[in-house]
Amino acid sequence: MSKPSTQIAPTREEGTPEHPTYDAGTIRQIREAQDAWEKEVLAASLERMPLRREKFVTDSGIPIPDVLTPADRAHEDFLRDIGFPGQYPYTRGPQATMYRARTWTMRQFAGFGTPRDTNQRFKYLLSQGMTGLSVAFDMPALMGYDADHPMSRGEVGKEGVAVSSLADFEILFDGIPLDKVTTSMTINASAIYALACYVVTAEKQGIPPEKLGGTIQADILKEYIAQKEWIVPPRPAVRILIDMIEWCSRNMPKWHPVSISGYHIREAGATAVQELAFTLADGFGYVEECLKRGMKVDEFAPRFSFFWDVHNDFFEEVAKFRAARRIWARTMKEKYGAKDPRSMMLRTHAQTAGVSLTAQQPYNNIVRVALQAFAAVCGGTQSLHTNSLDETYALPTEEAVTIALRTQQIIAHESGADRVVDPLAGSYYVEYLTDELEKRAREYLDRIEEMGGIIKAVEEGYPQKEIAESAFRHQKEVESKDRIIVGVNAYRMDEETPIEVLKIDDALAEEQIARLREVREKRDNARVQKALEAIERACEDGSNLMPPVLEAVRAYATIGEVCDVFRKVFGTYREEGRF
Repeated sequence: MSKPSTQIAPTREEGTPEHPTYDAGTIRQIREAQDAWEKEVLAASLERMPLRREKFVTDSGIPIPDVLTPADRAHEDFLRDIGFPGQYPYTRGPQATMYRARTWTMRQFAGFGTPRDTNQRFKYLLSQGMTGLSVAFDMPALMGYDADHPMSRGEVGKEGVAVSSLADFEILFDGIPLDKVTTSMTINASAIYALACYVVTAEKQGIPPEKLGGTIQADILKEYIAQKEWIVPPRPAVRILIDMIEWCSRNMPKWHPVSISGYHIREAGATAVQELAFTLADGFGYVEECLKRGMKVDEFAPRFSFFWDVHNDFFEEVAKFRAARRIWARTMKEKYGAKDPRSMMLRTHAQTAGVSLTAQQPYNNIVRVALQAFAAVCGGTQSLHTNSLDETYALPTEEAVTIALRTQQIIAHESGADRVVDPLAGSYYVEYLTDELEKRAREYLDRIEEMGGIIKAVEEGYPQKEIAESAFRHQKEVESKDRIIVGVNAYRMDEETPIEVLKIDDALAEEQIARLREVREKRDNARVQKALEAIERACEDGSNLMPPVLEAVRAYATIGEVCDVFRKVFGTYREEGRF
């Protein structure tokens, strides 16, 4: 804890008397007054009306004091810890003007059925005011299998759009000028294939890589921590990601080659503190691997982006965004020697919490999403996806996704949140939570460093164990009603009104498989084989995998064929059971 600050608060007008930010005498008076308040006013109130519970904590278990005052901020150095928007340590946001200059990107997650189905949904959402594309891929694509693989049966187009080759990407982005929109792709283990397809699709539109903007999730470590969708073991998987980062830093200056994702860590049952710590640990792990590769920190770090979950504990979620920016900035500067401000500037996408949505009383989800979205905006996100009310049942209907988009638009244009930068800065409670989240996240980060880094920690199952224990505690709280979920364990209804859900026709799998067979018949298979052999050599000799994967995509090699090369060279992965 630092000494009390001696900084002088800036004056607003010439001639206004200056005064210290924290005056020792005033702080003493406040503490004395608080002691008196606790003995007289608070004690009398508690005697008349006892508290509803023995102690109050945030969803992460951070204790919430009875009251917070300027005395609790006596340690604070405003310029060091909070500062100004767009300025180190970026606690108040990465841009000086934030939403006063431009609102966040409204990026509704879309992807279902065939590439043509999703293309039509993209065009509908763009016509309704969405400002960025966000692609969800189906399970076969996420796991690196073609649509006709036995492992794909029953899953084609069900959880996202079905893609097996470049031909599918050409349909997916047909009629969408890729130099005029930014695109986010949620795909990890097979991300290098999706990125190559996007680059080649743009080539066919006459657009070079340097004009493409957007991000690809590609955060493979969080797969082993939380989402469990992988192709090869952790170390070669990280090597593939570093190849992508290296290639993008030199060829796609507007592209974010990794979106380091706390979202899935939180969805697996992590607390806000754990989401913050493990996500940043992943990011720092990638920084270290890039440095080992011989890259300079300011060559790649400016294009890193992050992806956070947003839950119902409004103030804790706001504080999480602020703490994340501060930890990233300080670590990048002090530990990794970053000089470029963009390397210290944490930029983020956010999504409302899917795991918080309930099948019971699904219209309640509209309220939850609005609360969470407002927290993300007050926390300073650069991009936002709002979940649809029906996502506990299926992929969203057009009506449901429109309501989700309108939620963002109402916040942007009617709430007033776009008119002020970091609106909750200076709140005793929010600043307290920001400090507490940073402190508790750093304890996790220190532990991970002691273990030898995040890759080693993942291999030993440390984050996985911590999250599993947190998820177990949460479920116990729900079952005991220590944690109330409206419509689930309280305020229940005897009858639930059914809602319309989107159904994916099983017949689309046959359409997808037929197109895949047509691609295989029409392509130059000798060229494909040569390209796959080049990928295999690159896997073995350590050269960058992006160039041979790009050539394989141009030859219409399929996602399964490329990923099978990775499986052949690097082996497959099976997580050890831990109890």
